[in-house]
Amino acid sequence: MTTQVLESDQRDRLRIIRTAESVALVGVSNNELRSSNFVARYITRTHLRVYPVNPFYEEVLGMKCYESLADLPEVPDIVDVFRKQDELPGVVDEAVAIGAKVVWFQLGLRHDVAARTAIDAGLSVVQDRCLKIEHARFAGGLHLGGFDTGVISSRRRRPI
Repeated sequence: MTTQVLESDQRDRLRIIRTAESVALVGVSNNELRSSNFVARYITRTHLRVYPVNPFYEEVLGMKCYESLADLPEVPDIVDVFRKQDELPGVVDEAVAIGAKVVWFQLGLRHDVAARTAIDAGLSVVQDRCLKIEHARFAGGLHLGGFDTGVISSRRRRPI
């Protein structure tokens, strides 16, 4: 039997991004060619406090890197995951244990059983979406596919 998990819609993702104040980037890399590093660079320029989580680094992008979610100085609102699919249940268990509000599985990552565990524990779940793309799209800089719209406007955008 396959576990069914409702997909987050764009209203859910916008609410998550608007209300979040902090994000833990689990599995972020110090290698600037990795997508996690690119996302981290972008997210550090937003309203979110960023906590890199990777036991293999002491720092990422000049920020202290933590070994696990339990080592963070605060409970992050979003746990953004850049790990292999089979490692997602363990990350979800950590997120539940610390009292996080949201687990966000990056592009290409789905794990309906782990997602169901998170939902059953009261967390919101986003699967197979990029936090950077979603944030930029809601800020008005990207269209649904994640590409720069090229639109230049003097119209003030409503802040996220």
